[in-house]
Amino acid sequence: MAFDSLTEKLQNVFKNLRGKGRLTEEDVKAALKEVKMALLEADVNFKVVKGFVKDVQERAVGQDVMNGLNPGQMVIKIVNEELVKLMGSETTEIKFQPGSAITVIMMAGLQGAGKTTTTAKLAGKFKLKGKKPLLVACDVYRPAAIRQLQVNGGKQGVEVFSMGDKIKPADIARAALEHAAKNHNNLVILDTAGRLHVDEEMMAELQEIKEAVDVHQTILVVDAMTGQDAVNVAKNFNEKIGVDGIIVTKLDGDTRGGAALSIKAVTGKPILYVGMGEKLSDLEQFYPDRMASRILGMGDVLTLIEKAGEEIDEEKARKMTEKMKKAQFDYEDYLESMEQMRKMGGLSSIMGMMPGLGGMGNKRMPDIDSEEGEKRMARMEAMIYSMTPAERQNPDLINLSRKHRIARGAGVDIAEVNRMVKQFNETRKMMKKLPGLMGGRGGKRGRFRFPF
Repeated sequence: MAFDSLTEKLQNVFKNLRGKGRLTEEDVKAALKEVKMALLEADVNFKVVKGFVKDVQERAVGQDVMNGLNPGQMVIKIVNEELVKLMGSETTEIKFQPGSAITVIMMAGLQGAGKTTTTAKLAGKFKLKGKKPLLVACDVYRPAAIRQLQVNGGKQGVEVFSMGDKIKPADIARAALEHAAKNHNNLVILDTAGRLHVDEEMMAELQEIKEAVDVHQTILVVDAMTGQDAVNVAKNFNEKIGVDGIIVTKLDGDTRGGAALSIKAVTGKPILYVGMGEKLSDLEQFYPDRMASRILGMGDVLTLIEKAGEEIDEEKARKMTEKMKKAQFDYEDYLESMEQMRKMGGLSSIMGMMPGLGGMGNKRMPDIDSEEGEKRMARMEAMIYSMTPAERQNPDLINLSRKHRIARGAGVDIAEVNRMVKQFNETRKMMKKLPGLMGGRGGKRGRFRFPF
């Protein structure tokens, strides 16, 4: 995740704090100096960092903290609360018009931020919530954008309204609203044109659309990979056309994540959703408290449970849990677990949400979710499919001669089969422990079970 480096640095700071029985004011100042450096290196806005550290220090050097039984943990608690406050304290929902009235959402952003894909992702989210969305292609400068919206809209099962690239966007928006009224669409999402940079022509066009139709929500899409530029873009858009909320994309990538921590403080506008992958389902509602927990390495079990609920077949998960408990995990289950991992965003994404494992990210598993990792997973699947049903269901049958046959069938070297068998055996050992790790039935951390 974007915050892996920041998480690791903060955990090191907090480990030192926990080791002290009593804290002096100098201890707190030294720790916060390291926190400040970690935030600046994560590309968090300088003014935001300055204010954040000042607020934490004022609270952390108070009598209750300094003289408490566990001052180190109190400081961590304060940092967590201030992070939540920095990102907006409460989750902000997109506001819809009452009853069956049509809600119009205008999507804006620079070219390359992932706006068109995000527009389709958003439509899919609202369709699942019972809305009847209409996607509107208002980017008349890039024919590819119109096609992209049509393709993604088709995948989401959402209608796309287009008038080609010769009509003015304001006129397209007006016609789309008439179409929506006739066809009982209660949500209209306008995908507007992006530019390479903020310019007057772009702002004038967005303003023209707002004058042509009643836009109830203007949502800005920004790319987390651009760091502080994303914050500046958000500030510019808000000052010139007014923004109701922000979606931060590519937060799953190799980015320092400072934009997500700075935007609310700089613009005053809430982050509504974050893009956590390329799939059309990879759009998560933004919860400041959950994001703070992830950043501090405390995990995000609630989001993990929600993802499991959306992606995992409950009956399959129950059967697999029972097999894990009885140490009956086999290669058929291994195939199934790989598929479930893909659906939930990959192993590093899952581990980032598990308490105590945040910050491990891709540093210890550099190729889990990379292109090379996908190829390796495909080779593993080929090896498993080269086994007989009996071998898949009873892994202990696989001896050296069987390994040679499996290698020939999958078109790989025998060393790859050996590696895969070793990895499977290690996974099987880990699977036995995971139900207890996550609390299991009657466990201290609740009833959630790891979905493999």
